[in-house]
Amino acid sequence: MRLHTGWMLGAIAAVILNGAAFADVTVSHSNDPTAAMGGQMALLLGAERQALDALPEQKLKELAVGPKVATKTTSARQKPAEPVVISYDTAWLASQPAPSGDAEWECLRKAIYFEARGETLKGQFAVAEVILNRKESGRYPGSVCGVVGQRGNGGCQFSYVCDGRADAMRDGEAIDLAGRIARVMLDGAPRTLTMGAMFFHTRGVSPDWSHRFDRTATIGSHLFYRQD
Repeated sequence: MRLHTGWMLGAIAAVILNGAAFADVTVSHSNDPTAAMGGQMALLLGAERQALDALPEQKLKELAVGPKVATKTTSARQKPAEPVVISYDTAWLASQPAPSGDAEWECLRKAIYFEARGETLKGQFAVAEVILNRKESGRYPGSVCGVVGQRGNGGCQFSYVCDGRADAMRDGEAIDLAGRIARVMLDGAPRTLTMGAMFFHTRGVSPDWSHRFDRTATIGSHLFYRQD
């Protein structure tokens, strides 16, 4: 009887103890990573707060706005420049706006007038081509005025510059035509008549250099040559 009673009491005690064990089960926070992270974040935020409080007001504004970034923008409607289309025709030239320009235009206009005003229209364009080809070649002065006014070896590159005559333009029609040609050429007209020529002379002469260079065109009374 005692054995039975003892067994019963032991079983009841075990049940009570097990129940108490289950009732007392709690989640331990000792290995919870969120608790550790929370503590670290609190420390970091506190340190950041102290650092920010130590900064001057202007620096705080710069941090709030962010760095200035230079951006290069292009218009969506921007189109590449279209090639200049010209016509070697006096009527077409006359239909263009009245020409005007700076010193470069004036120098080119004079050169066309004095060197080629008796030539055909293409002949006058061709002389303008030679001058602009020289200007951009890197072998001659880098401006129209420098090219046409260049001297050397006791002479001038363009005869009218040092022929001893006054450079007075008196033919109104030729002046207007030369000015229009100069304007069109300076505005980017194509140079296709002389194939890159940088020299020319009249048919009546045969300078020594003409035998050293390749002839590219014959237009009116002028022969044109390219310097390779």
